[in-house]
Amino acid sequence: MTSEGNVVSGGGAAGAERRRLEEDDNGAGWRRWGPYVSARQWGTVREDYSKDGEAWFYLPHDHARSRAYRWGEDGIAGVCDDQQTLCLAVALWNGRDPIVKERLFGLSGPEGNHGEDVKEYWFHRDSTPTHSSMSFLYKYPQREFPYLDLVTTNARRSRTEFEYELLDTGVFDEGRYFDVEVEYAKAAPEDLVMRVTVHNRGPDDAPVHLLPTLWFRNTWSWADAEDHARPGLRAAPGQPGLSVVDVEHPVLGRRRLLCAGRPPLLFTENETNTERLFGTPNATPYVKDGVGRFVVDGETDAVNPAHVGTKAAAHYLLDVPAGGSTVVRLRLTDREVVSAGFDADVDAVIAQRRAEADEFYAGVISPGLGEGEREVVRRALAGLLWSKQFYAYDVEQWQREHDTDPRGLRNAEWVHLRAGDVISMPDTWEYPWFAAWDLAFHCVPLAMVDLTFAKQQLELLLTRRYQHPNGQIPAYEWNFSDVNPPVHGWASYFVYQFQKSRTGKGDVRWLENQYHKLAKNFAWWVNRKDPDGRNVFQGGFLGLDNIGVFDRSAPLPTGGTLDQADGTAWMALYCQTMLQIALELAEHDDVYVEQAAGYLEHFGWIAIAVGRGVGGTSMWDEDDGFFYDLLRLPDGSSTRLAVRSMVGLLPLAATTLIDPETAATFPELIQVGREFVERHVDGPSLQAAAARHATGRGGYLLGIFDEGRIRRILARMLDEQEFLGPYGIRSLSKAHQAQPYEFWVGGQAYRVAYAPAESDTGMFGGNSNWRGPVWFPVNALLIRALLNIYAFYGDGFRIECPTGSGRELTLFEVAREISDRLTRTFLRGADGRRPVYGGERVFQEDPHWRDLLLFHEYFHGDNGAGLGATHQTGWTGLAAVFPQLFAVLSPEDVALRGLWAQPRRGAPGGRS
Repeated sequence: MTSEGNVVSGGGAAGAERRRLEEDDNGAGWRRWGPYVSARQWGTVREDYSKDGEAWFYLPHDHARSRAYRWGEDGIAGVCDDQQTLCLAVALWNGRDPIVKERLFGLSGPEGNHGEDVKEYWFHRDSTPTHSSMSFLYKYPQREFPYLDLVTTNARRSRTEFEYELLDTGVFDEGRYFDVEVEYAKAAPEDLVMRVTVHNRGPDDAPVHLLPTLWFRNTWSWADAEDHARPGLRAAPGQPGLSVVDVEHPVLGRRRLLCAGRPPLLFTENETNTERLFGTPNATPYVKDGVGRFVVDGETDAVNPAHVGTKAAAHYLLDVPAGGSTVVRLRLTDREVVSAGFDADVDAVIAQRRAEADEFYAGVISPGLGEGEREVVRRALAGLLWSKQFYAYDVEQWQREHDTDPRGLRNAEWVHLRAGDVISMPDTWEYPWFAAWDLAFHCVPLAMVDLTFAKQQLELLLTRRYQHPNGQIPAYEWNFSDVNPPVHGWASYFVYQFQKSRTGKGDVRWLENQYHKLAKNFAWWVNRKDPDGRNVFQGGFLGLDNIGVFDRSAPLPTGGTLDQADGTAWMALYCQTMLQIALELAEHDDVYVEQAAGYLEHFGWIAIAVGRGVGGTSMWDEDDGFFYDLLRLPDGSSTRLAVRSMVGLLPLAATTLIDPETAATFPELIQVGREFVERHVDGPSLQAAAARHATGRGGYLLGIFDEGRIRRILARMLDEQEFLGPYGIRSLSKAHQAQPYEFWVGGQAYRVAYAPAESDTGMFGGNSNWRGPVWFPVNALLIRALLNIYAFYGDGFRIECPTGSGRELTLFEVAREISDRLTRTFLRGADGRRPVYGGERVFQEDPHWRDLLLFHEYFHGDNGAGLGATHQTGWTGLAAVFPQLFAVLSPEDVALRGLWAQPRRGAPGGRS
């Protein structure tokens, strides 16, 4: 292992790919090139220079082919260096479309009947963490792509109707499409081979133009450009059987793109076609859409006859036989490569790296998993690794480039934010920008394969380039000031403990650095989101977009404020996490014991506040046995908003075990807890457990409830008529299907009803739904809570699961049951169908579709069908964790020391 301990779970050496990770941790550059080209750059905040902030309209899809982007690039199956200086991607033309297919199409937020939605099919088949081996599949119709039909038909549909998808148009009928398989492999850090295999799935021979495209991100046209000199691409003398593009760049140096088969080379500039877009003369006749105009419209003067430029495409015209395939090979390299044996060399590199990828994942994925589960884990990890994108955004510079008063611009108070990094994105098309709480969840499965990258990601948003001077972590580019749940600390501690459990040694310096920056963020929460100093939090929408009665990011129609059960639970968990981190650091420095005690007491005050409430009304409803948001009205009264939702389950997530070894190591901390409980009779925050702990070894459970409340909450959570769906825990109780909740204000009813599929409300954009579907990230936190409670109570605590079934399970078994249900979303059942694809026959039955997996944003609460963003392998990448966790974790391990079963080595000051 390296000094950073960049190893993987599952036992055994991971061979060549593991060595590459170790070499890269020491500067070899294996991660320098990767799939860092976004699937969508148009319609983003970064590219929006409008006066009204309407990003979707300022740079729409129709402009994307003709306008040079300011901050990034997009493409299909694109790769680039880690500063996105040079990009390589695939473009296609079927001879019928009005434009070349250079980027993925979808509806903007205002166009879709459920918000923005991509209307294409592509699949992240595989990737290693160094991207030494990658595979991508795109399905391209042979008929004309139905751009207008998709827009107009969706525009006619209401929110209560399904979205109109590309398959619904009939464009794939009779198998008349191409499967375009794109494979990359690295012979060396700066030597990338590429193989594109075009399969014709239709009954007739079909032509297709394949245009592998190489281009520079435009960094030279802007007023602030440090170097206005253009880099260059030019045709070079070819070798037998090869066309060659020479690449010259002051930083990247020289390299070449070698194209087998001697295709014609088309050159233009990555410059805006101002004539087409704005009716003003072009600065150069060779502009960004020149290749497309040459291929589609036959404009021979649209490309440079001198064969130079900043964008170049190899033009392959393929005639693919019915049911057959055609292969094209390329190589982007800084090495001298001869043409003799070129195709065989490319194939050999791809075959070798693929074998090494198989070897690597054999060391990552537990051998105890079934074939279907192994496939889920590997594809989920592939999606996570393909979703790493280069993200550039200098807010101050962006504001200067507007011709309006910057004080009225979006993110005006974030002028310090200066991004230029490879970041794990929630989704490569619908969410091609970082989101703080998403990123925290991404890092849990990423740690399975690349601890270094997972740690870098968690560290990134806490650097001075991102974290606000006041301590806030930026949420996402549409509104950096919005409030995401504070899970960064939990993820940091998880990744630290994961590394420690696998290597026997944690990265204490990294954890300490995280701790101090997290403490700054914690203080921001306390000072900004607890305005009355009552230890009850009002964070805003907190990620659960439309789950409540009101839009929680907007002023309440009643006036007053909303005490949020989930916001308060998030902060209780934050206290517990900071306590755990402080105790870990206290093993190396006694100064952290006092800080741990401070977080313990702060947690205690939150627990008391939850119990006391306001004016005699608390968040806990004794009659219902559930937590609710508390609406505080201007006249001083308060009332519960009795919606049974994930808001009331999240208090379970604030459950953390202080294991017996820690309790014995830091007796002064335990004394602080005991004294707190004795002073505050209504503070059940710290429960002495020696008598109850199944192992008889003692320990303490931190939670904002006692055993009685745990049982009442779980009785609802595990009720299949409420929260327990066949494929995980729903975000809203199904009881609200027959009994919607209504709250009347000023003669208007605000209504919450169970909606297991797409959202039926436009609240918070309308492109996500927390009123019934299953969401993986909150399910993960509930599973964690169940394991912690099990570690405290042991096998003596049993509960009906499902409620009313008469089947009693331990909480370990309940956690595993929920995990199994989540995983079954993707597995083929006895009927041969995968729940994730619902009633879509092509995905269920067609041999060219049925084994492909998509990891959606959320899932139908009753049938498991995938919904929302189609490639949100970001936090749905947790699908890689659930089967793996229960393959390696035993009840005995959990009962001994909680989730992280490991010996404690002793501490300074004579502790042991």
